[in-house]
Amino acid sequence: MKTIITVLLITVTTALSAQTKYFTRNGTVTFFSSAPMEDITAENYNATAVLDTETGAVEFSVLMKSFNFKKALMQEHFNENYVESDKFPKSTFKAKIVNMDEIDLSKDGSYPAQVEGEMTIHGVTQSISPEGTIVVKGENVKLESKFIVKPEDYDIEIPDVVREKIAKEIEVTVMADLEPLKR
Repeated sequence: MKTIITVLLITVTTALSAQTKYFTRNGTVTFFSSAPMEDITAENYNATAVLDTETGAVEFSVLMKSFNFKKALMQEHFNENYVESDKFPKSTFKAKIVNMDEIDLSKDGSYPAQVEGEMTIHGVTQSISPEGTIVVKGENVKLESKFIVKPEDYDIEIPDVVREKIAKEIEVTVMADLEPLKR
C-alpha cells in the first residue's frame, strides 16, 4: 500500500512540475492617462492570457469594449472615436520571455522577466519590450507588467478639442493569475 501511495505521489508531483502551459480568462488590463485637464482610468477584467513555459511564449488578448470607465461618455468616445472598437474589436500582445531559463517555476518566488514581442492595437502592430515579473506560488503563476503606450504609435487620433484631456503617453498595467491549463 505504501508503495502505491509513493508511486502516486511521484506521478502527481512529476505531472505538476512538468506543466508547460498556463491560462486565464480573467486577466486585468488597466490604463491610466494623466493630463493637465483630467485623469482617466479604464479597467478590463476579461483579458485572456496563455503562457507556454517550455518555449517562453506568452499571449494576451483583450476585447476593447470590455474596458470600463468611470464616466459613460468617456467609454463611448473611447470605443467609437478613438480605438474604433467595432472595426478593431480586440488588442493582442504576442511575445516571448527571453530569460525563461532563469525562472524556476518549481520554486515559489518573484522573478524578473525580460519580454520581447508585438502589440496590436487599433489594427497597428508595434514591437515592444516591456519588463515584467513572474510570481510563482504553488502551481499558480502570476504575470505582472507596467509599460507606456503612445496612442499616436497605433494611429489613434486625438482631436484637438480634447487633446488637453488625454495624455500623450498612457500607462498600461497588466496582471494575470494563471493556472495550469487543463487538457
